[in-house]
Amino acid sequence: MMINDQATNLRKKLRNQSNDFPAKTISIVSGKGGVGKSNIAVNFTLELLDQQKKVLLFDLDVGMGNIDILLGLQATYTVIDMIQQRLSIHDIVEYGPKNLAYIAGGSGATELFSMTEADADYFLHEYEKLQTEYDYIIFDLGAGASNDSLFFIRASDECIVVTTPEPTSITDAYGMIKHIVNYDQKMPIYIVMNRSTTPRSGQQAVEKFQNVVDHFLDRQVHSLGVLPDDNLVSTAVMRQTPVTILNRRSPIARSIQQMTFTYLGLPSKTSHGHLTFMQKIRQLFKER
Repeated sequence: MMINDQATNLRKKLRNQSNDFPAKTISIVSGKGGVGKSNIAVNFTLELLDQQKKVLLFDLDVGMGNIDILLGLQATYTVIDMIQQRLSIHDIVEYGPKNLAYIAGGSGATELFSMTEADADYFLHEYEKLQTEYDYIIFDLGAGASNDSLFFIRASDECIVVTTPEPTSITDAYGMIKHIVNYDQKMPIYIVMNRSTTPRSGQQAVEKFQNVVDHFLDRQVHSLGVLPDDNLVSTAVMRQTPVTILNRRSPIARSIQQMTFTYLGLPSKTSHGHLTFMQKIRQLFKER
């Protein structure tokens, strides 16, 4: 009962502290699974909270969502429950460490992209309630260029692509960026090089990747940082505790902190001028 009361009070507080502008939407994606995307999404969100930003982490890896597992929690409802049971979106927002607000993706094979018109209208109606309650809404999307991933990437303000120096990971990350660029030439795209053996080798991998994207796709992708291959990540997953909470002085935690500072220090960019996420996603639903 006490936990439910705390969650209710947090929701009310956020609504009372609404912004004048809609939240910036960031899609965090990867070309393949197993590169640490969801771990980075969780810890990046926690670091943004430490910088006094209001953030919602939205697990949109429907069918394979694991944000609540990484946090050591069990969500009462998921985004699929909201749609199927016609719940209020405020009732499915869960809270984790540091009052991290998140929405669980759930399990099953349902794709949001293939929602009926009635379900899509309900999803959009509910999502719109959140827009002015947060500074950032971060989508943790499924690996690869699925219909769901590309759908929400195209509607987002920015995209962060997570990869590792491993050749197949680099190839898949390039393929993901190629898909994004084919749909949107102006989408701001950032790269995070995870699991680097040394800072120098990681930076070299970033620069090589940037040169390839620039040469073949005529696009600049900005680096948010190089993250080390730290054994603490495996320990954190086993303990279901984010690395930035488990040990803030660890190499991986310090690197994620620096990544967050780098992101916040970048000039604000948008890919569609005055168009908001809601305007873009409504348009995309009509084009399906």
